[in-house]
Amino acid sequence: MVGPKTPITDIRFDTVDTPSQPPGAGAPDADAAGSTPTPSAAPAPAASRPRRSTDTEPAGGTAEPDLREVLGRLRTVIDTTAYPLTLPGADEARHLAAALVAQLDDYLLPRLARLDAPLLVVVGGSTGAGKSTLVNSLVQARVSAVGVLRPTTRSPVLVCGPADSAWFRQGDLLPGLTRTTEPGDRPDTLQLVAAPALPAGLAFLDAPDIDSVVDANRALAAQLLAAADLWLFVTTAARYADAVPWELLRTAKLRGTVIALVLDRVPPAATDEVTAHLSEMLAAQGLAAAPLFVLPETVVDGQGLLPGRLTEPLRSWFARLAADSEARASVIRQTLDGAVSALVPAVESLAAAADQQAAAAQALDLRVHAAYRAARHSVEQSLRDGRLLRGEVLARWQEFVGTGELFRTLEARVGRLRDRLVAAVTGRPAPNAQLRTAIESQLVTLLRETLAVAAEQSYAAWQAHPAGAALLTPELARPADDLPERAERLVRDWQRGVLELVRSQGGDKRFVARSAAYAVNATGLAVMIAVFASTAFIPTGLEVAAAGGTTVAAQKVLEAIFGDQAIRTLATRARSELLLLVDQLLDQEAARYLTRTATAGVDAGPGDRLREAGRTLDAARAHATSDEDPGATGATGPEAIR
Repeated sequence: MVGPKTPITDIRFDTVDTPSQPPGAGAPDADAAGSTPTPSAAPAPAASRPRRSTDTEPAGGTAEPDLREVLGRLRTVIDTTAYPLTLPGADEARHLAAALVAQLDDYLLPRLARLDAPLLVVVGGSTGAGKSTLVNSLVQARVSAVGVLRPTTRSPVLVCGPADSAWFRQGDLLPGLTRTTEPGDRPDTLQLVAAPALPAGLAFLDAPDIDSVVDANRALAAQLLAAADLWLFVTTAARYADAVPWELLRTAKLRGTVIALVLDRVPPAATDEVTAHLSEMLAAQGLAAAPLFVLPETVVDGQGLLPGRLTEPLRSWFARLAADSEARASVIRQTLDGAVSALVPAVESLAAAADQQAAAAQALDLRVHAAYRAARHSVEQSLRDGRLLRGEVLARWQEFVGTGELFRTLEARVGRLRDRLVAAVTGRPAPNAQLRTAIESQLVTLLRETLAVAAEQSYAAWQAHPAGAALLTPELARPADDLPERAERLVRDWQRGVLELVRSQGGDKRFVARSAAYAVNATGLAVMIAVFASTAFIPTGLEVAAAGGTTVAAQKVLEAIFGDQAIRTLATRARSELLLLVDQLLDQEAARYLTRTATAGVDAGPGDRLREAGRTLDAARAHATSDEDPGATGATGPEAIR
């Protein structure tokens, strides 16, 4: 620092408001600065006091919710809830969830386990604000590197008294950072330094720049600030209005973190103006009660430390805070209460995002189901309206019936021998084989065309949805490559099933014994044709026109053999079995889409689980608050130190 040496012009020892404290509550008068410390008796945090024997079991017989256990369960729910679909707000939800899990791991759970651990002051601020110089000056030793190259602080440095080193070496606080005693530039390490000049019960953590050009440094700075019992924010007269610091200050306020500010490098001539403007900005953000320390421009000594007379008020303030266990406890309680309280709306925000994910996955699935349900209806309608009795099937059916082949093959086994002889001489398949092939080809064509339409409709429906578009790949716009083979196999399996159905249903008929398998084949073909008619071989006008009346003649023969009800039953069962096989094929094709949403990892009812965990947390926090000593009065937190 350069410039004339001037005294600090404004020192306030107040505390930031938290959600449980109305704005301005407990703030002392400005002219009280510098007065003799008068710490008020502050109750210990509710979570730190042993439970009264009368409170062990409430009147309802339900055990009291333990705040740490509730937070542990909440952490599990948050960590296991995914937001995989590309939706507005999904990135924010993922970042928020990661931040909450990190705060629970880094601060809330270890702090609740050891409320008597040293108070952690995280020193954060903008690039070049002088954080490291300030930390060195407060502990009166060069413990954190300073320099002109930015960023200077790459890996965080934690400074504590020798008596407190063991607690920070254990790694309960900020467990994701590897402890080291050597300087480094890796953001996943935490350098531990013992400073004899620092009193027990207090530790400083020099964090990377909150606006660093290095992404990892910015992320680490935010993580460390979330693990602070008290955030000492350092800015300069030239940078105090920057947007990034204010965004983090607002976040800290929402979390209820206790905040103190240092306005560094203030030109003497601008001290009053800059301080007044910063105070107005703090008031506008609801931070008017935050202690504000103003350091003028100055020069450092040979060790790179600020003049002791300038840092003495700040060092004395921290020394009194370290010496007063009740004041430290109230700071910890205030930050803990604020952090826990802020979890509830944050969890509700995650629940809404989780609901949006589940709703989007359901909407995508419904669009696929609708497309393939329409495909099923199209197939079923095609089996009922006579359209399959046209073209090649009609020609082969007329040939099979009109030439008398059906009747002859049903009358005697000689028909089979004659057909074999004719086929051998002419090289043409027997009429029944041609008809069976035509039926297979017609059904396969129907299935391929219908499934192609369903795939196109599903693709278009997903493409119109942001989450669906992100899950699409080009091959989903058409049916699977092996669909023709599977469709052919389906039809052949169905045809074999029809023959087996005829054989089993006509087992007690004389004609089966007389004409054996060939008669079964001929009858089976007639039943297959019957499946293409809407009324089980009672033709409609369309069907009569399409088949030239030949279905009527075939029906009379079949009724003479099987009876009227039997042929109806055969056609109905054959149609049902065909549709069952079609349903399986449709499900296989729809699964190409549905597996995308299933494997995305969207759980059923994730929002409900989050809300239930949030309600349980709210109840546990309310119970802890109600367990406070009703007789405790007076100021709490840093405002008790004057």
